Amino acid sequence: MIELRPFDSLGGADHGWLDAKHHFSFAGYHDPERMHWGNLRVWNDDTIAPHSGFPTHPHRDMEIVTYVREGAITHQDSLGNKGRTAAGDVQVMSAGSGIAHSEYNLENETTRIFQIWILPTTRGGAPDWGSRPFPKGERSGRFVTLASGFDNDGDALPIRAEARVVGATLRTGETAEYALGRDHKAYLVPASGAVRIDDVRVNARDGAAISDVDILRVTALEDSEIVLVDSA
Repeated sequence: MIELRPFDSLGGADHGWLDAKHHFSFAGYHDPERMHWGNLRVWNDDTIAPHSGFPTHPHRDMEIVTYVREGAITHQDSLGNKGRTAAGDVQVMSAGSGIAHSEYNLENETTRIFQIWILPTTRGGAPDWGSRPFPKGERSGRFVTLASGFDNDGDALPIRAEARVVGATLRTGETAEYALGRDHKAYLVPASGAVRIDDVRVNARDGAAISDVDILRVTALEDSEIVLVDSA
């Protein structure tokens, strides 16, 4: 089953410095049909103006994955971590028992990110943060795991959830396969381009909620950059 969620159907708000679109209920946007997809709770498509950002605020009991599409985001937290994550790279924060952090676009250009929240398998635990570069060339023509809660994904950034965040870059006409399994769900968003899943066209920044599929096959209708969450 594939449920298309066109970009223009998403909730959101334009705060001036932040233009936020929400694939799931978040902040002032509430849709009882879009509360979560498996243990995927939030997928925000954020456009952040230069020299602005989110001041220090707290989180707990959530796995927060930030995929930078354009520009860069600079993170600082109450554990003393500080780091800059640039376009194509990923950062992960395990909020655990509690952490406070800020996220700023310190660049002279607009930053665009996907911020993805996944419910952890267990509550509590020491908070943590990490980032890693994932050159797009590694994802050419295939899905590569960016963050994972599974032990056999040793090269990925760890999260504390039965979930996996993967990415791919496909040239027009290329097809990539992902072994999902019928006991899991997938949520796929093209960061750019357009793809086809079965007979459904998914344009840039649309969402596709996918279930009851053993092998997911994605074909690029244009040169495309794809992000997918595999959730329990």
